[in-house]
Amino acid sequence: MGAPVHGALLLFLLLLAGAAAAAEDAAPQEPTLPAAGATAGSGAAGGGGGAVGVNSNSVLVALLDSHYTELAELVEKALLLQTLEDAVGRHNVTIFAPRNEALERDLDPEFKRFLLEPRNLKSLQALLLYHVLPARLPSDSWPAASHPTLSGEEVELAAGADGAAGMRVGHAAVTRPDAVLRPDGVIHGIERLLVPRSVQEDFNRRRSLAAISAVLPTGAPEVDPRTHRLKKPAPPVPPGAPPVLPIWDAMAPGPSIAPAPAPGPSTGKHHFDGHSQVKDFIQTLLLYGGYNELADILVNLTSLATEMGHLVSEGYVLTVLAPNDEAMARLTTDQLSEPGSPENILYYHMVPEYQTEESMYNAVRRFGKVRYDTLRLPHKVVAREADGSVKFGQGEGSAYLFDPDIYTDGRISVQGIDAVLFPPGDKNATQTADPHRKPPAITTHKKIKLRRVDGKNVAGEGTGE
Repeated sequence: MGAPVHGALLLFLLLLAGAAAAAEDAAPQEPTLPAAGATAGSGAAGGGGGAVGVNSNSVLVALLDSHYTELAELVEKALLLQTLEDAVGRHNVTIFAPRNEALERDLDPEFKRFLLEPRNLKSLQALLLYHVLPARLPSDSWPAASHPTLSGEEVELAAGADGAAGMRVGHAAVTRPDAVLRPDGVIHGIERLLVPRSVQEDFNRRRSLAAISAVLPTGAPEVDPRTHRLKKPAPPVPPGAPPVLPIWDAMAPGPSIAPAPAPGPSTGKHHFDGHSQVKDFIQTLLLYGGYNELADILVNLTSLATEMGHLVSEGYVLTVLAPNDEAMARLTTDQLSEPGSPENILYYHMVPEYQTEESMYNAVRRFGKVRYDTLRLPHKVVAREADGSVKFGQGEGSAYLFDPDIYTDGRISVQGIDAVLFPPGDKNATQTADPHRKPPAITTHKKIKLRRVDGKNVAGEGTGE
């Protein structure tokens, strides 16, 4: 009987011990924070499937807070923070950090623009990852061999005979060995940026393409920016034809964009000598009499004589509506003292067409009213038939064609008028015509005046009252 009792007691003790062990396993446990090494180890054990948090003692945090802020900004612009966090979570890293001065002053501005362009993001990422090794290489264990980088390319490491003082990475010297030491990596300061071969080739390729595309091949089709269709080639311009561009484009400031001078007669080079023609026309005004004020403004007060010569040399034609001295004398000082006022006044009296008294009178007789373009865009001068003559302008600011065909040489035509014209609504517009004047009458009493016709002084009949 003693043996069964002893066996039952032993079985009871075993059950009691099992229950206590089960209760101990079921009791809640306080959580503990893993150390940095344990975190890295667990990330490695887990296969790196997810992003591992970086603690405050990480080499990446030291990079962001160090004196290599320019490199840190490039890392952020290249969207590489997550990539480097994953790399630090898997293994120790070695970072080669160029000094800020190397990125601010020593880096080629064109190469820096290339790296910061959004389309070159891959090149920027490859360049920055070329500065990171997936291993811990402090100065005391520096190898003299090639080592792979996170970009996939290898970088050449060299060690000098004097130890840390002779360390080199590619073509850059290590100026601050072991600048930052952390449990998960090390940072070495280097003197310049490392450029992998792939990024340099990409930069050279883009620069060559930009240089080629900047030069439009001769005869290449052009696209109209308004319709996005190919422009039709312009027909060939025969010698002596009027210029293709409007005269207002030839007046634009800066280098001349007008076509080459049109071939002209009576010159050795078969080009129009516009400056000589303008000089001839001004001398004719002085010899004709009554237009000295206009000649003085053209030559002395403005540079319009030079500009007219330039336009005529390039093949353009002009008709000048020339106010006489009496009309010019009625201009006030305020009308001529404002900057650009003399030019604007005379631009309104220049028509970019070749017209004679006969052609204008026939036009107004046939159409009643004719609007002529002027060099003062966008204003036009209106001409109509009145009292057997041509009348320009409207109302009290109108002017009669008073002295017809003072100068006509096939390129420049000068028609004398008896008032200064102003565009409608011009703030400087005042009455410059004689309120007691009469339209030029066609009478039998004529007075002989000197005219310039086709480059020769001829005697012509002037109208008189």
